[in-house]
Amino acid sequence: MFKAHRTKEALLPFPSSRKLLLNMDAFLFIVFTFVLSFQTHFAQGSELPRTTSSSKTYIIHVKGPQDKSLDQTEDLESWYHSFMPPTIMSSEEQPRMIYSYLNVMSGFAARLTEEELIAVEKKDGFISARPERILHRQTTNTPQFLGLQKQTGLWKESNFGKGIIIGVLDTGITPGHPSFSDAGMSPPPPKWKGRCEINVTACNNKLIGVRTFNHVAKLIKGAEAAIDDFGHGTHTASTAAGAFVDHAEVLGNAEGTASGIAPYAHLAIYRVCSKVCRESDILAALDAAVEDGVDVLSISLGSKRAKPFFDHGIAIGTFAAMQKGIFVSCAAGNDGPLPGSVINGAPWILTVGASNINRSIAATAKLGNGQEFDGESIFQPSDFSPTLLPLAYAGMNGKQEDAFCGNGSLNDIDFRGKVVLCEKGGGIEKIAKGKEVKRAGGAAMILMNDEKSGFSLNIDVHVLPTTHVSYDAGLKIKAYIYSTATPTATILFKGTIIGNSLAPVVTSFSGRGPSLPSPGILKPDIIGPGLNILAAWPFPLNNNTASKSTFNIMSGTSMSCPHLSGVAALLKSSHPHWSPAAIKSAIMTSADIISHERKHIVGETLQPADVFATGYKDTEVEIIAGRTIKCSETSSIREGELNYPSFSVVLDSPQTFTRTVTNVGEANSSYVVTVSAPDGVDVKVQPNKLYFSEANQKETYSVTFSRIELDDETVKYVQGFLQWVSAKHTVRSPISISFV
Repeated sequence: MFKAHRTKEALLPFPSSRKLLLNMDAFLFIVFTFVLSFQTHFAQGSELPRTTSSSKTYIIHVKGPQDKSLDQTEDLESWYHSFMPPTIMSSEEQPRMIYSYLNVMSGFAARLTEEELIAVEKKDGFISARPERILHRQTTNTPQFLGLQKQTGLWKESNFGKGIIIGVLDTGITPGHPSFSDAGMSPPPPKWKGRCEINVTACNNKLIGVRTFNHVAKLIKGAEAAIDDFGHGTHTASTAAGAFVDHAEVLGNAEGTASGIAPYAHLAIYRVCSKVCRESDILAALDAAVEDGVDVLSISLGSKRAKPFFDHGIAIGTFAAMQKGIFVSCAAGNDGPLPGSVINGAPWILTVGASNINRSIAATAKLGNGQEFDGESIFQPSDFSPTLLPLAYAGMNGKQEDAFCGNGSLNDIDFRGKVVLCEKGGGIEKIAKGKEVKRAGGAAMILMNDEKSGFSLNIDVHVLPTTHVSYDAGLKIKAYIYSTATPTATILFKGTIIGNSLAPVVTSFSGRGPSLPSPGILKPDIIGPGLNILAAWPFPLNNNTASKSTFNIMSGTSMSCPHLSGVAALLKSSHPHWSPAAIKSAIMTSADIISHERKHIVGETLQPADVFATGYKDTEVEIIAGRTIKCSETSSIREGELNYPSFSVVLDSPQTFTRTVTNVGEANSSYVVTVSAPDGVDVKVQPNKLYFSEANQKETYSVTFSRIELDDETVKYVQGFLQWVSAKHTVRSPISISFV
């Protein structure tokens, strides 16, 4: 088998979109599909302000010092301090320079007024400054769904990720949770330089480092600032590298053995979020993680919209991390299915979308006319009777806003003792809708999706008997209500069911391409399990049950991202000398494009999903590269010429691209190309056969794309793939063609 690798320095931004499935049958080349969407219920209270009314926190980029001997931390910090107005540095108030970045960028974060910023901008060596942004979180059965088995395959060959350190930037951690037990684990490798900033006994050979870069948490909690009071960080960390925990369940459902994807990998936790996640904190955590010695970074955070890479803190910080051999996995965002909604699309990042898995927690809506519609629900009370009850639509009064079941909306009609049909949306959280139905005396709720969510059902811990059904099912239930004077319904709770033949299905919320900052690179790179994922939680979900299990089910690309972080750790453990680009190529080129039932992967509408689901100035390039760049004196290449494992082409005339591949399989092996050409496109590959006489040998091939007649000239995007096939392995590269 072979992997693509980079032969040219890439200083350009490159994005686009795609979904794939990891194929666990092929040696170490795993394949799967993931996404991100996470809806957290924040603790009440607002984010404490970091700035005064007259100042803001700025991310400030500067050139490195001319004196190259200034390479010690104290000297570099002195260089940064020289940019600050003297009156600020001599002040006895709280320090105005918040962070000095030593590893991931040349610059610092500081609180400044507009007048003070003007003074900084006049200093020699100043490059740029902008206010920091606020980023957000993108939020049992999945190892088996991905084909991981204890006795064979990648888990065994990688020793479950032994010796690899995964750094997680999130809301903190829950020390003492069984998912973070270090039973059977070795001490961290000698290169580890991190530290445990909470009670030192809370850390162990699993949880080897815990640090806090969130000022709000530090102000409120002091020495316990890294303790997770939101749950998101605990959930993502355990998904990536949680230990084996028997009898995990949520309210009696989805019971089984929970584990992370790399259960013997070490975890280094960097708390950067409270209610929000500040960019300066994220950069500081990235800076520390590079210094501490992590191997993999898992970042389930992002902005609402994609930004140019020179203006994007995560892109800048992770570029430096990648240069130092650290693999980076990021969430693709939860604003799908809109085209161009993918985030974190830099080419040096593995951008992960979300899919479902083959498990459902079934709850069927049964109507008085005998029709049944399958839905899902975590909360399945055993004392709920299957007897038919009166059924009512929340919007029966003609007010569309009441159909969303917002607080106080169900006052015009008597809903007591009825099953109430509510619609998703209206800016109202799903659990809050159930609370309103319960307040109005309703006996149960049927929650129907909005149109864009289609068949994607991300379930919640509701406060009354509920089933969440598809948009299509909701329309039919609504039609039944209007068809009879006495509509009735009930909910049949069926528990956990394994075996959804359509899985993986791309979720509705998963960020889609093309990547707006860089459409020449196909993004997202891959999809992974991100819908209704069970993982560790800081506290029991009682919900009027006797459950003491500290696990929860969540959805989002926040959940799919750590799955791929774990996969990267497994590959790094098996191949410690592989670069981040080699690991990324191995994941992407071995990904399947079909479901477990050997059918096309579909999206939230159950129609085949497309690959979108699945030039800068000198100073702008300097911000990313962390060094002086003269574009006029440096050779440049188009995005499509980067040695990337996929092809994203805007086709108005014939175009030729080259790729160089490296044989990481057996010597004396040959590969023959096969092409599934996109509609309306002629694809020619030269040569059509590659022969490798030895391991690690490199070969180059070219691909020419030409437009031919297309039956439907209104089509804007088409897709296909090419694959190299040997006697043992298949290496696939997706193709996305835009005619606009």
